[in-house]
Formats: sequence, structure tokens, C-alpha cells
Amino acid sequence: MTEGHGDDAYRYGCDIKYNFSTNVYGGFDHSGLTAHLCNVADCIRSYPEPVPVSVEAALASLKEVGPEAVMVTNGATEAIYIMACELAGRQSAVIAPTFSEYADACMVYSHRLRYVFSLDDVSDDVEVVWMCNPNNPTGRVTDKARLLSFVDSHPRILFVIDQAYADYTLLPVVTDQEAVERHNLVLLGSLTKRFAIPGLRIGYAVGCPSLLARFKSRRMPWSVNQLAIEGAKYLLGHIGDFPIDVSMLHREAERVGESLGGIGIHVEPTDCNMLLCRLERGTAAALKEYLVTKHGMLIRDASNFHGLTERYFRVAVLSPAENDMLITAITKWIL
Repeated sequence: MTEGHGDDAYRYGCDIKYNFSTNVYGGFDHSGLTAHLCNVADCIRSYPEPVPVSVEAALASLKEVGPEAVMVTNGATEAIYIMACELAGRQSAVIAPTFSEYADACMVYSHRLRYVFSLDDVSDDVEVVWMCNPNNPTGRVTDKARLLSFVDSHPRILFVIDQAYADYTLLPVVTDQEAVERHNLVLLGSLTKRFAIPGLRIGYAVGCPSLLARFKSRRMPWSVNQLAIEGAKYLLGHIGDFPIDVSMLHREAERVGESLGGIGIHVEPTDCNMLLCRLERGTAAALKEYLVTKHGMLIRDASNFHGLTERYFRVAVLSPAENDMLITAITKWIL
């Protein structure tokens, strides 16, 4: 739960110069956000809203849904645990490999848990399906029409679909309106990923109001702090200041994948900004340690994802120049 995640730069102090471990865009200018937070810093002298209704209203307006269809949380991970709590004891299926917190939350709340590797493996006795789309760590996107058809043909199963990386793919994903229209579908989203602010912790869930009301009843008061609330409202009002060049990221992912493949690393196909890679020899942990100590670069050791081995690692592409440095560094280690 608290160990084994990516972006563990905190372990290395100031030694990390290039972070390929976290799947967020590195090209944003956060100076406006920083200035805003400095200007409102005195807000920390007061308690925040017990629940972040102001952010829910702003997010609902942007998504063109009612605020009753939105639940803002302390990162999407809090939403996962809230839902697992409300659904305690259910038969849950987690589509692997994937983000570990779905399974961790299910185990905390005594779900009868099984791992599956595709929608086709979901049996009729399953009550909740947890999936990440685009997937972390593979970057693959499940065909939208197929996904919605599967959801609609299994009305007794609740589908929790984490779309934290939806802004990093060119392929269509489920819309918020499509989630609100269905009684058995909840989408998870992340301002952390959209605006590259993992330290502020702002996530959310979108779904039909009757379903969201159940989850909202499980929320702990004041879980979203005042600076996070202020930061979220600022960002939602300045989306145009934070463009993501998705086409460039896709071109870079393809280029980096081809380069790594050329030195004997197996690279999985991706629809996103991340690449899941498998070494032919050596371990991901050893490569990670080399990159940190010799080059100030951080990658994600993916060996603890269910179904993967010690040879797997994940990278999220950055700028072309930074990606070139990563390719050069990995080549030196390989050769």
C-alpha cells in the first residue's frame, strides 16, 4: 500500500534531475499556480470545507454534469478506498497488471478478490470490476465501444474505471456524460495527472447521483486540505495555460520504444505516454539504481505489478532531449 509505487523521488533527495517514473507531463509552467498559492497562503489559518463542494461545483461545470454526480477526494486513491469501503465484502475482479491500490483497498475491506487479465475473463459471479483505462503500466486503451457494450450487458456488475491517464491518449475513452447515464459505472479522474501536481493530491469520481451519494456518505471530513482546494480551483479556471502536446508524446513514445528495442529491450505496444519494457538480462531494480546514481534519472521498477517479473520497468516519456539522454544512459548499462 505505502510501498512499491512509482515516483519515489523522495527516497533520493535532490539527486533526481529527470523523472521518467511518474506518468505526468513535465512541460508545464507552474509559476502562476505557485504565485496564487503564495497569495492565498493565509488560508491555512482556517479549516477547509468539510467536503470540497467548491471544487466539485467547478469540476461539474467544466464537465457539464451536475455537482451531485462528482465526488472530489484527496487524490483518486482516496476515492478507491471510499468505494471499497462502501462495497465491503463483495466479489471483486481486478484487471491486471495494474495500479496496486485497487487490490490493496479490496483487501482492506475484505473483498473476495481475484485477478483477471481481460474483460473476457470476468465471470458472472463478479460484483465489482476495477480497471485502469488507459492502463497503468501498459499504456493500452480498451476499445470504447467494446467496453461500454460489456458494461451494458452486465448490469449487475459495478465497473470502476480509472481514467487518470485519459488526457495522454488520442484514442476515445468513456465520457463523463456516459458514466452519469449508467447506474453501474463510475469513472475516476486525477488533477494530479492532468496538471502534473502529485504533491497537491486532488482526485475525483464521476457517476450517476444515486451511486455517488452512497460513496459520498463514507467521506471523512476535511480530507482535502485548503491549499489543495485553492490550487484545484485555480487550475480549473486556467486550463488553457496547461496544454498537453499529446501528439508529441505519442511520437516520442514510439521513437523511444524503437530505440530501446534496438538494444534488445522488449517494449510493449502503447496508446499513451508510457512504455512498459522488459529486459532480456539483469533486473529492473539494478537498472533503476544505476540510472539514479550515475545519471540522476528515475524510472519505475515494475516488478511488483501483479503478473510481471523482476525484468520489467516503465518509463513515461519527457522532452525529446531528455528522452535522448535516457536512451543513451540505458544503452551504456546494456552494452
